[in-house]
Amino acid sequence: MKTSDFDYNLPESSIAQTPAEPRDSSRLLILHRDSSNVEHRLFRDLSLILQPNDLLMLNRTRVIPARIFAKKETGGKVELLLLRRRDELTWEALVGGKGLRVGKKALVENGPQAEIIEILEGSERLIKFSEPIEPYFPKVGNIPLPPYIHEKLSDPERYQTVFSKELGSAAAPTAGLHFTPQLLEKLKEKGVKIAYVTLHVGLDTFAPVTEDDPEEHKIHTEWCELPQETADLINATKNSGGRVIAVGTTSVRTLESAVQKTIDDGQQTMVNGQLSIVAAYAAPTSIFILPGYQFQVVDAMITNFHLPKSTLIMLVSAFAGREKILSAYETAIEEGYRFYSFGDAMFIA
Repeated sequence: MKTSDFDYNLPESSIAQTPAEPRDSSRLLILHRDSSNVEHRLFRDLSLILQPNDLLMLNRTRVIPARIFAKKETGGKVELLLLRRRDELTWEALVGGKGLRVGKKALVENGPQAEIIEILEGSERLIKFSEPIEPYFPKVGNIPLPPYIHEKLSDPERYQTVFSKELGSAAAPTAGLHFTPQLLEKLKEKGVKIAYVTLHVGLDTFAPVTEDDPEEHKIHTEWCELPQETADLINATKNSGGRVIAVGTTSVRTLESAVQKTIDDGQQTMVNGQLSIVAAYAAPTSIFILPGYQFQVVDAMITNFHLPKSTLIMLVSAFAGREKILSAYETAIEEGYRFYSFGDAMFIA
């Protein structure tokens, strides 16, 4: 297995620059793993496609308005991209600007002072604010869009899911962007159950794998949580023969991390004649899912179209098969599907 095995050619015109309006009007390519057959639908057709007793797993993380502008004491401009919160005042951040060494300070426009207290890898720094930055987000924070999106986003909420709740991501869990409150209500009325996990997405998620052998790639670590009520719904669904449908690779990573920990801890037990497959989970995860991985809990997946040679296309290839995924991607390009964060979706059944 080589990283080049997960490469494909994508015309720049296929990269979506703006989100679909309304959200659920985006297209949906359905890939049937057993037959390799492909269907073309709209995302709102999920209310016709999903079945009663299916369990839809949504990631309720919310994107931090983490792009912040500041000025050094000398007047020079500084750009901060907050990545991870260490404590009340301290953040890991990407910084743009010259001479940003330990001890250098910058004043956030209409906000607190930021001081560099440690140099991390590359342009990453550990920054300490003079007071918590979160209350200033509405005034000073900007939503950080991926670098392949060049259009200005008129409504920042379009880079948030309608069910986002837990602030903590550097990027959106984009498979969830297609849902509307109306579609979620239709699914509930049909008998589809909905449960939530949280995984705070890091920017490393989108980074291409540069090693020739993907197994040599150092996978990013992201914090995730699967609450007890979600574990209970998963166990009930599995025991009644329903499907667990993960929305996005972030939900997949959370679910599979939780079930692996449950197995490792010997917590898979019989309760009143029912198998308890997964237990509550809250921890950082660095799970790296490559072809050959045996999925323990995910039965179907809703996901967007991913960057070539990324860990994400490797994950969906592990689920459906590399050849089937690359063939489906080729079909999607020929059919004019829109790719990446604001693009269309796949349902891998």
